[in-house]
Amino acid sequence: MNKTLRLALLLLLGLPCAAQSAQPVPKSAPLTIANQGYFFVAGQYTAAKDGQIMTGQMYVQYQVPQHRKHRYPVVMWHGGGQTGTNFLGTPDGRMGWADYFVRQGYAVYVVDQPGRARSGYFTDTYGPTRRPNATAMSERFTAPELAKRYPQATLHTQWPGKGVAGDPTFDQFFASQVEDMSNLTALEELNRNAGAALLDKIGPAILLTHSQSGPFGWEIADARPNLVKAVVAIEPNGPPFHENSVIGAPEWFKDAALGRAWGITRLPLAYDPPAADPKDLRMARQANADGPDLVRCWLPEAPARQLVDLKRVPMLIVVSEASYHAPYDHCTSKYLTDAGVEHTFTRLPDVGIHGNGHMMMLEKNNLEIAALLRRWIEKTVR
Repeated sequence: MNKTLRLALLLLLGLPCAAQSAQPVPKSAPLTIANQGYFFVAGQYTAAKDGQIMTGQMYVQYQVPQHRKHRYPVVMWHGGGQTGTNFLGTPDGRMGWADYFVRQGYAVYVVDQPGRARSGYFTDTYGPTRRPNATAMSERFTAPELAKRYPQATLHTQWPGKGVAGDPTFDQFFASQVEDMSNLTALEELNRNAGAALLDKIGPAILLTHSQSGPFGWEIADARPNLVKAVVAIEPNGPPFHENSVIGAPEWFKDAALGRAWGITRLPLAYDPPAADPKDLRMARQANADGPDLVRCWLPEAPARQLVDLKRVPMLIVVSEASYHAPYDHCTSKYLTDAGVEHTFTRLPDVGIHGNGHMMMLEKNNLEIAALLRRWIEKTVR
């Protein structure tokens, strides 16, 4: 990136320069809470073999600072195999994103996805689960530099520890991993419905999504465009249409199953002209990648249908330098652009933030990234 373009991006994000990133809030600073608690949204009674149970409900915990400075709260949505603990702290005991935003004067809501953790799981209704294992989590999240399954993996430096089983920080992280639903289409529907119910209850809000929850942000904004004031998508689930497998050198990338038949989601979105079937989107693969070590994107053939409701919602997509998302998150950005959705797409190394992996909210410089997100929100959301 040339110096002029880089400077323009830094100014857009509210950063004076890469060397002058916002300093973390001291852990010892007093934090006065005006209100905190939890509640459940959505949920319905379901007949089971042993009587009535409740399914579809979502656990939400919240904190409102005494000195609230911002009108719209931030709702934090975790990814696959994770829970809301992703935002409450870090495995080595540092401040998490939830506390950071509360300290900055935001009300913060942190959820556990329906069918996950404190929201409850009922196998006879939700079906089979999938579970994480220590090796896969290390290779994907905490020590990708050891596995080297994609070109950018060797750039990973920000995990606070060795990133493998037996290291105390990794052990704390892996203890937080949980089983989740195998049926990802049903999972998206549950989260879309619960998200709409949450906004109906609390009013307009900013959605901060990560990984698996990325499509939920698009779907909730599509269902409640007047209540979603912005979507901050941290490495949202993608790329469009086909899943991507990272298989190592020399080929690096390989298409896997058709994951998101509706482009960036598994559920239909409001397109103009309307699309009655996913095949109406007429996907085609790029002949050439946009750059070295990048995936060739699957995108709709021109002219692309427009995402009429998402056009009304400000959006930020953030991708780190060393994540397995680094080769393909630009494809999600291109999809939104083709669909008429203006948004900001930011690669962290382009604003001087290096070495991060997919779990950036837990890494050593997590508050530097949180400050970048906050600055974008405060410049963009009205």
